[in-house]
Amino acid sequence: MYMLTVAANTVIICVICVESSLHEPMYMFLCSLQVNGLYGSTALCPALLVNILSDIHDISHTACLMQIYCLHTYGICEYLTLAVMGYDRYVSICHPFHYSTIMSPSRVYKLIAMTWLLPFAATTVTVISTSQLPLCKKIIEKVYCDNYSVVKLACVDITVNNILASFFNVVFIIPLLLLILYSYVQILRICLKSSAASRSKALNTCVPHLVTVINFFVASLFELFQSRFHMEHVPLVIRVLLSVYFLILPPLLNPIIYGLRSKKLREKTKKLLYPKLIWPIL
Repeated sequence: MYMLTVAANTVIICVICVESSLHEPMYMFLCSLQVNGLYGSTALCPALLVNILSDIHDISHTACLMQIYCLHTYGICEYLTLAVMGYDRYVSICHPFHYSTIMSPSRVYKLIAMTWLLPFAATTVTVISTSQLPLCKKIIEKVYCDNYSVVKLACVDITVNNILASFFNVVFIIPLLLLILYSYVQILRICLKSSAASRSKALNTCVPHLVTVINFFVASLFELFQSRFHMEHVPLVIRVLLSVYFLILPPLLNPIIYGLRSKKLREKTKKLLYPKLIWPIL
């Protein structure tokens, strides 16, 4: 499954980079989303596979902190990118005559840079705070390291760490979800006033993004419940599957969703792959 994720995301990234006709804001943001999917799945899957195959379930403190850093930056970056993509769809549908001005190349590059720099800066503060904690326990009841699981092992009061984590959740996640919600409320309002053809075209460009948002939000919700609430009554297999859902399925499904729904991307992918892989063989 990991190799399929790498292959699917790599194909989308290469097609968007190679095809100049896809150098539009929507596809540039999509490319960033696929890069983040590769980053997040690579932070977990190889190490998880090694642990399963070697039957070794130990991890050093440094490696654990690195995994926390990678997985948390992946999650925040995913939400930021999805919010920016929602804003892009809002501008495209609600302000079509000003779209090229608002979503200029320089602004697109700045937004992409923001979706990467903010998560790394915010997670650096969180990981440094966690690294200072003395640990009295050594067992994490998950298949990977996350910040809250490590914080719970501390010998000291963790109130400050919990407040810091809650602060970042409120500052990052909630406003981003509200931005996405606002974008789609405005899109829906415009669609209701438009012709059937315009409404169909608008919805066709929004469906992949909306499905991606819902998929990642549900996956994040599973992870939140797993981390913050007592789930001992849930079978272990289900808990493990839910804990890795947001790291495995979104990166795997995103390129498939966009590849199937976006006609332009699908055609460019066929054009790039088929002449090189099929025709020479035939």
